[in-house]
Amino acid sequence: MPKTLVEMKNISKSFPGVKALDNAQLTLYEGEVLGLLGENGAGKSTLMNVLGGVYKPDEGTISIDGKEAKINSVVEAQNLGVAFIHQEIALVPYLSVAENIFLGRERMTAGMVDQKKMYKEAKQWLDMVGLDVNPATMLCRLSIGRQQMVEIAKACSLNMKLLIMDEPTSSLSESEVDSLFAMINKLKAQGIGIIYISHKLSEIFTITDRVCVMRDGGYVGTIITKKSSESELVQMMVGRELNNYYVRTFNRPGEVMLDVQHVSSNTRLKDCSFQVRRGEILGFYGLVGAGRSELLKAVMGLYPRTEGKVFIKGEDVTGLPTMKLQDKGIALVPENRKLEGLILKNSISFNMSIAVLKKFINHLHVNYKREREIVDNGIRTLAVKTPSRDQRVGNLSGGNQQKVVLAKWLAAEPEILILDEPTRGVDVGAKAEIYKIMNELAAKGMAIVMISSEMPEVLNMCDRIVVMSEGRIRGELERSEFEQERILHYAIAEEV
Repeated sequence: MPKTLVEMKNISKSFPGVKALDNAQLTLYEGEVLGLLGENGAGKSTLMNVLGGVYKPDEGTISIDGKEAKINSVVEAQNLGVAFIHQEIALVPYLSVAENIFLGRERMTAGMVDQKKMYKEAKQWLDMVGLDVNPATMLCRLSIGRQQMVEIAKACSLNMKLLIMDEPTSSLSESEVDSLFAMINKLKAQGIGIIYISHKLSEIFTITDRVCVMRDGGYVGTIITKKSSESELVQMMVGRELNNYYVRTFNRPGEVMLDVQHVSSNTRLKDCSFQVRRGEILGFYGLVGAGRSELLKAVMGLYPRTEGKVFIKGEDVTGLPTMKLQDKGIALVPENRKLEGLILKNSISFNMSIAVLKKFINHLHVNYKREREIVDNGIRTLAVKTPSRDQRVGNLSGGNQQKVVLAKWLAAEPEILILDEPTRGVDVGAKAEIYKIMNELAAKGMAIVMISSEMPEVLNMCDRIVVMSEGRIRGELERSEFEQERILHYAIAEEV
């Protein structure tokens, strides 16, 4: 029997209006990868923030290496060997790799920072995680995947016993995911315990030894991964069987709603053209850096465009500012909800209504009843888990934040809706809800463009798929032509 590394018992934690954890528990052994699953709002991140010293529990005990531990701060957690890699990279982009690894723990000689010593020691930790990069390199020059490896190197330098990873692959390419999994297996072999949070069940079955499932802030159960199934895990998470995961009824598309012709930019986009029709879902697939988000932002006037034209329902709208385009009936739900989609310090009500002020403000008169109706309809339609419309968006789970930003733009009643990675960081139950809404909107005649990095998502939800690589559209497939191998062939195409 492997040695118990961490044991959390009867952990409870409340915030104003919300009981985030209710007698939650978790056991982690040395040298294992424990998957932590649950819907958004299930309490996974809160439980890990308790273990990582971000929050202090109201009740319960934590034991590390068989000894009860009182963790009151992040520093105390680190001193006990707990390292936490959050979903968003928590490094300083304009410092060097070495400076990031030893930030706050700089190596000193005679009262001065000893760069030579720091670079030498950093190189040892970088070699350990298999990252071949000069320690003097500015962090911002590295890909997201390499920045994540720097975070792992930093964690190793803290003499960690356990590593918490929260949605670590959300912004990684397939090759970077392979490198990450190789690193995880290397850490396992050294006896380090890893808690792996992910909504991607394929990853859970690939990399974990056991899976701990949470629901509504409480503990549901822990099972051996290879003895479980996807349907069993989903049922444990949502408390019911989730049938018809991908909900799509395919109708005959109508008129051309959005016509993009020969759009280029100096740096990223090269002669991109496509059309979207009423009542269809057009998927955009490609590897990280293919230019999908840049193309749709260029359509919306949010990314520089040197050539090309954009037509909405036959009207030339090239050059119109973003606000005018929104008035023409097009809306964009951005990929980065925290930076581009929401104002985290404000309420759900503020965020859901800010794009439709004209609906309830007339000169100096504010129709608060109408505003509440708009917000309550968004909360109900998207099933946002919140005690109140006045709850700060920053206090919601990632999946519920995604629902708020989607409700914000649905309130504008667009005829053309662009969704950039709409289910990233969203649990299986919420994904099914979003797919259902997309299907209903398309059935009512909305033209939808969905950018997605998940192959099953585009295969099951789209009428057509456009595949991009290196800023170019490499292929466009009708539903009858959908083949995973063919899509990947276009996605890895290189400039000739």
